[in-house]
Amino acid sequence: MTEHAAPKLTGLRTPRAAAAAGVLFAVLFGTSLTLIRTALPEGAAPGSQWLIDGSVHLRVASILMPFAGITFLWFIGVVRDGFGRLEDKFFSTVFIGSGLLFLAMMFVVVGVGAGLQASSALIVDPTVNDEVATFGRAMLLTISKTYALRMAAVFMISLATIWLRTGLMPRWLVGATYALAVVLMVASDISMWMTMAFPIWVLVVSLLLLNRAGVIDLRHDDVKPAEAPTPDTA
Repeated sequence: MTEHAAPKLTGLRTPRAAAAAGVLFAVLFGTSLTLIRTALPEGAAPGSQWLIDGSVHLRVASILMPFAGITFLWFIGVVRDGFGRLEDKFFSTVFIGSGLLFLAMMFVVVGVGAGLQASSALIVDPTVNDEVATFGRAMLLTISKTYALRMAAVFMISLATIWLRTGLMPRWLVGATYALAVVLMVASDISMWMTMAFPIWVLVVSLLLLNRAGVIDLRHDDVKPAEAPTPDTA
C-alpha cells in the first residue's frame, strides 16, 4: 500500500498591499466625519431643524462608516503584523483594545445620527421632535468628541510606545504621534473637527508602510531568539 504524503502546511502572510487599507480608512472615515460635522453645526440653536438640513449627509455617512470600520480592522492587522517577534503583549493589548473601542464608539455615533434622521419623520409633535433631536445631538457630540477621540489618543500612544521600543518606525513619526495624541487627549472637547486629525495620522502611517513595504518584515525576521548555551563536551 502506498502512503499518502501529508499535505504541506504553509503559514499565512499578510499581503503588503494590505497597508492600503489605512489609506481607504482615512478617505472613508474622513468623508463620514465631514458629512456628520456639516450636518451638525456647532453653536446652532437647539431643535430638530438640523435633521432636515443634514438628513442626506447623515444617510451617506451611515453607509460609508461600516466600510471605514472594515478597513480600520485591516489597518490594525497590518500594523500588528509588522511587530513580528518584537510584539509586546501588554502594549499590544492596549493598542488593539483602544482601537476597537474607538471604532465601536464611532459606529454608535453614526447609528445615533441615522436613528434620529429616520425617526424625525415619524414624530408628529414638533415639541417632542425638538427634544429628541436635542438629546440625540448632545449624545452624538459627546461620544465623538469626549470618548472616541480619547480612545484614539490611547491607540496612538500605545502604538508610538511600541515603535519607540522596537525602532520599527522613524523617530520623527514617534514624536509626532505622541504630540498629536496629547493634543487629542487634552483638547478633544474644543471642536468636532479635532477628530479629523486621527484619519490624517492613519493616512501618513499607511503611506509610510506602503513606501517601506518589505523593510519591516526584514527587520523583525532578522531578530532571532537567543540560543541556549551548549554543554561542554569534555
